[in-house]
Amino acid sequence: MSEELHDHDKGLSFDLPTLHRRKMIRLLAGASLVPLVGCSSDDSGGAASSASSSSGSASSSSAASSGTSGADCETIPGETAGPFPGDGSNGVNVLKESGVVRKDITSSFGSASGKAEGIPLTVTLTVVDAASGCDTPKEGAAVYVWHCDRDGNYSLYSEGVTEENYLRGVQETDAKGQVTFTSIFPACYTGRWPHIHFEVYGSLEDATNATSITATSQLALPKDVCDTVYATDGYEGSIQTMSQLSLETDGIFSDGYDQQLATMEGSVEKGYTATLTVPV
Repeated sequence: MSEELHDHDKGLSFDLPTLHRRKMIRLLAGASLVPLVGCSSDDSGGAASSASSSSGSASSSSAASSGTSGADCETIPGETAGPFPGDGSNGVNVLKESGVVRKDITSSFGSASGKAEGIPLTVTLTVVDAASGCDTPKEGAAVYVWHCDRDGNYSLYSEGVTEENYLRGVQETDAKGQVTFTSIFPACYTGRWPHIHFEVYGSLEDATNATSITATSQLALPKDVCDTVYATDGYEGSIQTMSQLSLETDGIFSDGYDQQLATMEGSVEKGYTATLTVPV
């Protein structure tokens, strides 16, 4: 990662005040918030190492919040969209480009041709109506997902991938309120726990016009699965970076992550699936 990206990484002193302002406003108004900038990325290089037998075994990790309903239902915590959203909030807008509505986000689209390499990851988000106790799926909503690659770089922004737009995509929720994206497991970069960004929109039209965001949040990846993935070729840089972090000290998830911790299943050989219920 270039020094230019470190200029964007303003650290916890920037992220935390932003986050707390967002959550105070949500408590007072009871409404979802528009995203503010905050997170950053860092290089996590790659040299050869072989996955151990344990890294290839099936693994699963559960989040208690992935199926909340009734009296326990709360809207997904609002989080910063970070400095690399690509939603037009800081100049770059991928949402209005033809081809952004897609399931497989591993490759770039349009005039770009790059592909993100890494352990396969399928992400399924289920958008539900919080006002109805999380029992009613939000059919016809839209979700925009984006995250860094296995080197900690964000397409459109990071040095070397500014002309790429991989690991970004939009889908419309089905009758179950679900969207599913095919992607790769992201890196752990300096200052942030491994995560995936997402925005929820009221409709596909809203999403592709980059207007009327319903919710902005982040999905957290469980430690046991991260440890297994980061022991494989290409993710070596993430091992040391993650050793300096925890969910409890992360600038975004430190105030609570139960609703954002994905339920995961899979293996290195077959790939992983991450699922999360998103009440809005």
